[in-house]
Amino acid sequence: MTKPSLLELPPGVQLLYLAEGGANVIYRFVATPVKSALAVKKDPRWSLGPVTIDSIDHATVPSLFKGKLLRLRKETAADISYKEIVNNFDTTVRPLFKPEELVDQNLIRLPEGLIQRCNEQLHISELNGQRPKKRHGGYLCLHEPFGLLITDMTTFDDPGAILAEFKPKWLTQSPTAPTSAHRCRTCALREMKNHDARRVGLKEQCSFCPLDLVSERFENVLRATALIKGSHDRARLARILYRNPTLQKLQSQQKSWARVGMLGPSPLSRATCLDMTLRDCTMYIKIPRDESSSIEIRLGDLDLKTGAGGKAKYWRDIEFQLIDGAWYSGSNISQTQSVCTLQN
Repeated sequence: MTKPSLLELPPGVQLLYLAEGGANVIYRFVATPVKSALAVKKDPRWSLGPVTIDSIDHATVPSLFKGKLLRLRKETAADISYKEIVNNFDTTVRPLFKPEELVDQNLIRLPEGLIQRCNEQLHISELNGQRPKKRHGGYLCLHEPFGLLITDMTTFDDPGAILAEFKPKWLTQSPTAPTSAHRCRTCALREMKNHDARRVGLKEQCSFCPLDLVSERFENVLRATALIKGSHDRARLARILYRNPTLQKLQSQQKSWARVGMLGPSPLSRATCLDMTLRDCTMYIKIPRDESSSIEIRLGDLDLKTGAGGKAKYWRDIEFQLIDGAWYSGSNISQTQSVCTLQN
């Protein structure tokens, strides 16, 4: 069977900075004249302005790139190539879900000089105060020849739509939690972290109980929506989430790969890495204003995690702390009142 030819980014395409995290920068494709693109710069989402790849004044976006964003890799200590990331995604994550349930990602070869020009823009944005300060000094990897085409889950093409997003971590209890636990893994960890935050005068976390998301009681799901980013219409979002098949499938996969804690294979094993990946993904829900229109629900942030660099030890150390500190049981004297489903 012949493999499909590798996608290549045309040199005439223009890009606008959209967002960035610790390991990647996300760009949007632009199909407008440069002058129009600069006018859009007033919107904070376009704070870095356009990155013009060549001197073409009127770049067009091929239909292949419509509904897609471009993800570029930063220079990081892990230094995991996009080829490896995509291979792990295709062989390990993709088979677990339907295509329409995932934020897709595909390799695309970058034109010569693009990374250098993007880095120049990032540096300029630092000098003029447009780039977030916590991202200063982090630049794109010069020896990465590829970018990733990813599904665009923003509401840019549908301004009337709403995007809800959240991390459905630990939709099942940790396999090594005490059988008498009154806190799920997420709620126990949140209370332990809040205890540490109070001691040093930092702001405490406020988050939903993930067990509420998959509860058979609609009122529990509704309770969780109060703490979900983008949930302007809580009742509608709760109806979407209640017995949602993608959420239930994720819960089922988390159960299947429940190897975390002090049980299971080596913390450096592929199974453990997948286990933690499935517990740290993001669910994106694009909700159109018109209730008769279809809703798009996808899971993203599914790069296979690695236990290297001390991460595996950290995962297991956290479990020991939650158990030994009585955070699962809810009997720690430093704990505050919780709304964990297990408490009800």
